[in-house]
Amino acid sequence: MSWLVFALVFWIGAWALNASLANSRWRGTIGVRVLIPVLFGVTLIVLWEGFVRGLGVSPVILPAPSTVAGTFAASTDILWEDFRQTVLKGALSGFVIGALAAFATAILIDRSAFLTRGLLPIGNFVAALPIIGIAPILVNWFGFDWQSKAAVVVVMVFFPILVNTVQGLRETDAMQRDLMRTYAAGYLDTLIKLRLPAALPFIFNGLKIATTLALIGAIVAEYFGSPTRGMGFRISTGVGSLSIDLVWAEIAVAAMAGTAFYGLVAWMERRVTFWHPSHRRN
Repeated sequence: MSWLVFALVFWIGAWALNASLANSRWRGTIGVRVLIPVLFGVTLIVLWEGFVRGLGVSPVILPAPSTVAGTFAASTDILWEDFRQTVLKGALSGFVIGALAAFATAILIDRSAFLTRGLLPIGNFVAALPIIGIAPILVNWFGFDWQSKAAVVVVMVFFPILVNTVQGLRETDAMQRDLMRTYAAGYLDTLIKLRLPAALPFIFNGLKIATTLALIGAIVAEYFGSPTRGMGFRISTGVGSLSIDLVWAEIAVAAMAGTAFYGLVAWMERRVTFWHPSHRRN
């Protein structure tokens, strides 16, 4: 019970510290903005450790974070191989292909009212397809390697990016477009100099949504066929062999990869759309 008491005391102290930091005059500084979520995450890990050890939970049901950390350190070669297979090959390649295809389709839809009425409903239909239904089909079509996982990711990320890009291209009003026409600007000049800059916040919003979908799609697709590597393959076999600590280590890698992927896109958004009101600072 000492572990449980320690975890509860630590939680109370961390809660009080976070509350004071959030209401302090330094709450807008970079250090405090980083410290608050880090302290919150550490508190969750300490609570997890305390409850597992204090209540004597079986590692088959829920391993302690210290056990997961030990497995993580001892399995870095396996985790790195799985990371390369799932994230760098399957998720990243599918994300890039899906994003480029969605952007090109959005331009075509923007140019044609017929495609607006025809392609968007079809895209909505494809987005509603369950991944557990299309993943086995795509694995059967493209094989068991990373290409089938990339195909699943393309299907998952295509529609969110498409919808946000189409909406962003329609963000400019009629007066702005009329002004471009008075300057004798054609469609391409108007697209590059007016409509694309106005659409960038929407495009990046779709890209940020797609970052999490890409990783989920690649991992789930590996459940339906994969070579002897990959996060989904390792999680599936780990659950079957009761290696739950390795499963949690894979989950930790996936969480860190997803966070880094999202953070990279958000960083690019701040650099590209620095002029947008949401990124302005006093």
